Amino acid sequence: MGPKHAIILAGGIGSRMLPASSLIPKEIMPLIDTPAINYTISEIKNAGIKNIHLVINEQKLWMTELLISNHDNIQNLKKIRPDLSENILNPIKDVKFHVHIQKEQLGFANAISYAIESISGPFLVLLGDNLLMKSHLPPTVNIKTPRSNASLKLIEKYKQNKLPVVGLHEVPYDELSSFGVVKKINGKITDIIEKPNPEEAPSNSVLCGRYLFTEDFKDLLTKFPVQKYGELQSIEIQKYWMEEVGLDYVDLDDHEWYDSGRPEMWLKAQIDHALNRSDIKSNLEEWLKKKLMD
Repeated sequence: MGPKHAIILAGGIGSRMLPASSLIPKEIMPLIDTPAINYTISEIKNAGIKNIHLVINEQKLWMTELLISNHDNIQNLKKIRPDLSENILNPIKDVKFHVHIQKEQLGFANAISYAIESISGPFLVLLGDNLLMKSHLPPTVNIKTPRSNASLKLIEKYKQNKLPVVGLHEVPYDELSSFGVVKKINGKITDIIEKPNPEEAPSNSVLCGRYLFTEDFKDLLTKFPVQKYGELQSIEIQKYWMEEVGLDYVDLDDHEWYDSGRPEMWLKAQIDHALNRSDIKSNLEEWLKKKLMD
């Protein structure tokens, strides 16, 4: 059996996106014309999961209220834009949507702990500001058409070995100091090094915000308490799996990786996505060529 639950972590303040993130949470910043979270939820639904848990801080509670109000107001919105897919306007349709308030910012694993009591079995974890895009489709195309297979690929890997799985993506060597970099041997991850100097990095494959954790994660939160390990709690748990059972991975280099929490990367995401969208590409290419020639 695969996971029945997915957690979207969206409790951060988005310090690198200030001042924009003081008004608009990075998780709902638009990728051109569609909020990022719509694509995240779509990816989860495409993987067959119907229990979605959103971990947010109290200041972002209005974000979930907006998602729910759109759900209730969908027919009025469809009158305004009848060309849009209903699922684009209403991402939480056909799912059970659970909201958990994160009271303190104590790291990745601690954020998961706010939802963990509502979950049984293995579960997905997605960073709410990280998009993995495979198909670049306008919002007039039904959201059920997969924009991302990232979560589905993690689940398929889990079903092979029943081990925890992480998603990886390659980055240029000069960017490695911003990520958790992995060492891979014989199809397993054997080490994770947080933000290494490029010359000390074991590879250019990094954790890219997609995880599938096994049910023992709940007990491991106690074995590796946040009071002792702080923000490195999640790394200690993953290292435990490496040593005791094995930590699997899937390479997601066939997806574009966009990060709405990093200004330059988000700007590049807008351009890259637009240049791959059939409804925008031609006019944008022509405009860019003129700009670059000026």
